[in-house]
Order: sequence, then C-alpha cells, then structure tokens
Amino acid sequence: MQEYVDKFIDHLMYERNVSEHTLRNYRIDLESFYEHIAPRNSAGVQAEVEPKTIDVIAIRGFVSKLYQENKKKSSVARRIAALRSFFNFLLKEKIIDLNPAHLVTSPKVEKKTPHTLTIDEVLKFLEVPDKETVLGKRDRAILELLYGSGLRVSELVNLNLNDIDFKNYALRIKIKGRKERIVPFSEHARIAIETYLGVRGELLAEASEDMRDPMAIFLNYQGTRITTRSVGRMIDKYIKEECPELKNVNPQALRHSFATHLLEAGADLRSLKELLGHARLTTTQQYAQAMAQKLA
Repeated sequence: MQEYVDKFIDHLMYERNVSEHTLRNYRIDLESFYEHIAPRNSAGVQAEVEPKTIDVIAIRGFVSKLYQENKKKSSVARRIAALRSFFNFLLKEKIIDLNPAHLVTSPKVEKKTPHTLTIDEVLKFLEVPDKETVLGKRDRAILELLYGSGLRVSELVNLNLNDIDFKNYALRIKIKGRKERIVPFSEHARIAIETYLGVRGELLAEASEDMRDPMAIFLNYQGTRITTRSVGRMIDKYIKEECPELKNVNPQALRHSFATHLLEAGADLRSLKELLGHARLTTTQQYAQAMAQKLA
C-alpha cells in the first residue's frame, strides 16, 4: 500500500498544487491507517496490503479506534476525508472498483471562523520590530509580506533573491515541482525589503561556508535560511513583549487578515483565490462566510 500512498502524494504535489502542510497531514493520516490494518511485527516489518482488499469494515474499525483514543471530531473527520481522497485517486487510476470510504459517515464538526486582526491591530503590530537593528529590519520585512501579500509562512521562508521583481512589485512563489504564481507586494513592503537587504550581508557573514545559502532572502541570526518555526517564535516573542492584548496571532492569522481585509475592500473571490494560491474556490469561500456571520 505504501507504493500507492507515495503515488497519491505525488499527485497532490505535482498536479493539485497542495501545500506542504496539507501534504504532511495526508501522509500522516494514511500511514496511521496503514499501521492500523497492518501493524508492524517485532522486527519492525509491515505486511503489504493491496488496496482492493480494504473494505468499509476496515475503515470503520480504524475510525472506532480513533474514538477510543479520544481524538477530536475534527481530527477524525480529517482522517476520513484523507481516506476518501486517497481511494478516489485509486478509483480514477482503476486500481480499485469502488471507494469504501464513501460508506463511512464523518462526524459533524463546527466550522471555525478564521481568526483575523483589525486593520488598526495589524498596523500597530507591523510597527513593533526595532528598525535600528538588523533582525528588526528583517522582521519588519517578514511581517509586511505575511500580511501585505498573504503569503504562507512556508512560501516566505523559501523565497530567494531572484524571486523578487522590484520593478513590477511582484514575488514569484514556487515550490519544487509545482506551478508558480505571481503575488504583488506593496510600497511599504518594498521599502521594508530593500531596507533589510541593505543589512542582510551582516547576517550572511555569520554562516560557515558549508551552511551559507547566498540566495535565501530571510536569514536567521546564524546566517542560515530562517525556518517556519523561527518565524512563529519571532511573532510569539513580539506579542508577549509588545502586544499582549492581541490574542491568537501567528503567521496564519496575518494571512487570514490579508484575505478578509481584501474582501471587505471589494475584492472578488476568484482573484483572492489566485492571490492565496488555493487549489479550490471552496477554500477561499470560508472568508466570505466568516464575513457574513459577522454581519448577521
């Protein structure tokens, strides 16, 4: 079965342009199901299972186990959705004749409204980094792009110098093997990026020759490419030290705020879908639904 899981993940990566976070969740969910139907023996060897032999009873047994482990409804629903998508892929590839996961009912999960900041809260937060320090200038540029361009944090940390088009105020967002998309950035972001790039060399000089990544835009204090975790920690630090009144602020909240504020300003859903890099319009529609709930 592992062979088919790998093919499915490749399909999501190269043809569906799914984010790294979603790919990781799909793999974890499918491999946990595989472990359930074919536990490893004492030697760590896992029996091979042909997809055609998997029926609805096996899937229901897996779901029952999740409930016994007190998994949240949202977690159970996510795993069932992953199995449905996986078997749908196998059905289209004519590896199986029917999708057994379609016979399993998902638990009803209350949809969470994406957490967003007000425009005033965003403007206040963008001013927090110290403009006199190298890391402060870097952090200001990071925040301007997370909010002003609605980037995923994984997209931001993967940016290279040749991905910036200052003339056209545009970023080329790409992940290996996938489609590219062009995302605009603001005049405020341009100033912040250029200010940071003026001192970026000080960070790059801290890296050893074998660790240096001269093309990476955003570097950590050691001079190597910054990680998604580091960006999250940076935001947490600013919230605790400078803006404790703001709650649930993280890179995703800045992206949600970007999307919500654009819709409030009159942007249409399809344009927003392209800016955010969503594979499906239904994903983008969550922001419109959240706006409708606020107005209700």
